[in-house]
Amino acid sequence: MKIAVNTRFLLKSNLEGVGWFSHETLRHMVEQHPEDEFLFYFDRPFDKKYIFSKNVTGFVLLPPARHPFLFLAWFEVAVALALRKHRPDVFYSPDGFLTLNTSVPTLLVVHDVAHVHYPDQISFIHKKYYQFFVTKFLKKAKHILTVSNFSKQDIIKHYGTNAEKISLVYNGCRAIFKPLQKSDIQQVRIKYSAGQPYFFYVGAIHPRKNITLLIKAFDIFKQKSNAPIKLLLGGRMAWQTSEVCNAYEKAKSQSDIEFLGYLNADELAKLTASALALTYVSLFEGFGVPLLEAMNCDTAIITSNTSSMPEVVGDAALLVNPLEVEEIAAAMEKIATNEPLRQQLIEKGRVQRQLFDWQKTSEKIYTHLKNIKKHQMSDI
Repeated sequence: MKIAVNTRFLLKSNLEGVGWFSHETLRHMVEQHPEDEFLFYFDRPFDKKYIFSKNVTGFVLLPPARHPFLFLAWFEVAVALALRKHRPDVFYSPDGFLTLNTSVPTLLVVHDVAHVHYPDQISFIHKKYYQFFVTKFLKKAKHILTVSNFSKQDIIKHYGTNAEKISLVYNGCRAIFKPLQKSDIQQVRIKYSAGQPYFFYVGAIHPRKNITLLIKAFDIFKQKSNAPIKLLLGGRMAWQTSEVCNAYEKAKSQSDIEFLGYLNADELAKLTASALALTYVSLFEGFGVPLLEAMNCDTAIITSNTSSMPEVVGDAALLVNPLEVEEIAAAMEKIATNEPLRQQLIEKGRVQRQLFDWQKTSEKIYTHLKNIKKHQMSDI
């Protein structure tokens, strides 16, 4: 089978959600199917580490696609021409976009439809692009994969897609995320939090991640408890960050709040495993990979009772209304003062995390690719 893949999120550095999903599913798939040929389509010069095996060939298709006008040029011209030239059996696109200008059947991964819920948090031109194209993408795709049952139902609700056309494939967790020994935890805390325990957030900093209310909740927790606990925030400053900066400037506990910026995989794994708890009170997630990473690190979790997050954590977290600052602060107080509760959440996380595995996910994706080819052949 010849499989063409949209790999534009396999960047030379700073992989995030879709990038890691692409990386892990493709790495497993390529290594387990040496009999197949994989064509990786990048939108800029790529790191050779992403050519996972001899059965992979990388192609740079220009222009770099990071703006709606360039999306059009890349998908509808560059990718369409490459598909016409290479004539693969299937096209696999893990980032929610595809080319309408091809007869090659496409397996599309849609991680969420956050743009429907928070249109004010994206630019005008991006919003118009989504409004015009997403319906067409969903209709064009031969089959659609998504990462949670919540996202599946969300797609059905907002776009009327037939449920039988959508299948579920969960995210997995990288092996680097694992528990640390107490001595190692202390070394991490000495390096990043002056030896003190800390609450930890990881992810890009933008409005949907609810960092403003997280900072306000931490401030309330600190004022009430005066506990020697810090709040560490890992992730790049993305967009519309003025409210976050304003909340930080006004926080009475400002000296106990640290912005760490983008973290490499090793730093992220160690910081997650050394945290008192992951505080991930996002307003909306299609999945929420940091939740799974925390469970694999034996780290307690405080997260939102909205969208996909309850589905991912099951009963292995304290669920809060992300819009209620006092509720978030109260959950912090419980974690800080109730060690048996924290250990109970960790134990439940060890059970819940068994549901998620990159190997299983890549096998499901490959099965769908095979089915698409099979059905395509039968239609000829």
